[in-house]
Amino acid sequence: MSNFLLSCGGTGGHLSPGIAVAEGLAARGHTAILLISQKKVDARLVEKYPHLRFVPIPGAPFAKNPEGFVRFVVSQTKGFFVSLKLVRTHRPAGIFGFGGFTTAAIILAGKLRGVPVALHEANRVPGRAVRTLARFARRVYLPPGINLPGVKKDVVRHAGLPVRNEITRLPRADACRLLGLDPSKKVLAIFGGSQGATVLNDWARRELPHLALKGIQLYCVTGLGKGAAEMLTLRDADRGNITAVFSPFCDQVAALLSAADIVIGRAGAGSIAEIIRCETPAIVLPYPHAADDHQRANADWFAKEAGGIVIDQTNPGELSREVFALLADDERRQRMSAQLRRFDHAATLTFILDDLEQLTAAR
Repeated sequence: MSNFLLSCGGTGGHLSPGIAVAEGLAARGHTAILLISQKKVDARLVEKYPHLRFVPIPGAPFAKNPEGFVRFVVSQTKGFFVSLKLVRTHRPAGIFGFGGFTTAAIILAGKLRGVPVALHEANRVPGRAVRTLARFARRVYLPPGINLPGVKKDVVRHAGLPVRNEITRLPRADACRLLGLDPSKKVLAIFGGSQGATVLNDWARRELPHLALKGIQLYCVTGLGKGAAEMLTLRDADRGNITAVFSPFCDQVAALLSAADIVIGRAGAGSIAEIIRCETPAIVLPYPHAADDHQRANADWFAKEAGGIVIDQTNPGELSREVFALLADDERRQRMSAQLRRFDHAATLTFILDDLEQLTAAR
């Protein structure tokens, strides 16, 4: 049995694959400590996993303005000394970082203590943390077809994003009942990632009367701090009841994606991987301010290879037209689901776990 430290805090896109790897390691008899940020979204995400051990560590994202830069330096310095103590105390066989601002401190601490270090990048444009820290890693997992200049070929392994075992397609009727929806009516899901997306929430509010008139139920995950939970009952054109849910957080992602006839979301690598796993026809709106415009690269791949639809968030009229057209076209949605099924990389987690065990076996 070996012990691992997994750095995966800051967003659901980092934390979710960290949880997948931690549970996979536990199933093989290993132990793992997940290092997370001190953000509210991390605290909320981990509530569902009392069987795993999470440790919040200091950290702040890089910023160019003087105040933000000072905060970055101070918090990362604190995080480094906390990380050194963790490495000395737990003597891990390996350290695995998933990018983001919580990764640097533990990777540097591990390197100084001679611990094998691995990094994972899920986006098709590697982030600043992975680009900077790759020189210290014994293994770097990158999406198929993506490479990093200056990183030796024997260090790189091409792998997708490890998805939690709980994210799997459920029978639609069961999924609808879990969410308080009517299985006999169509469902539109809006899922702007772990932190929500204001532009999608606003679109949902505007279009809600039109959706209801056409008999379409709505389940919108708004994001923490972006409004209270609501369950509304509206009327369709035949005076039947139509349910609309606005929820700050959803810890039943598999049910949400399985219940949905289509989902509207962002183009983070984690969201796309979960959409693929649940085979849900999707429209994605890349977040235009994402670092290095990586969501645009993810979205372009998703459209070209997996059959997703990409719309710019500055064009809400196009989004409305595409949503209503797609909901009315059952055959097209079936083709999209079949296309997504071809791109589910269910073996990714097994591949990464096998490789990690090989990497750390000597230690």
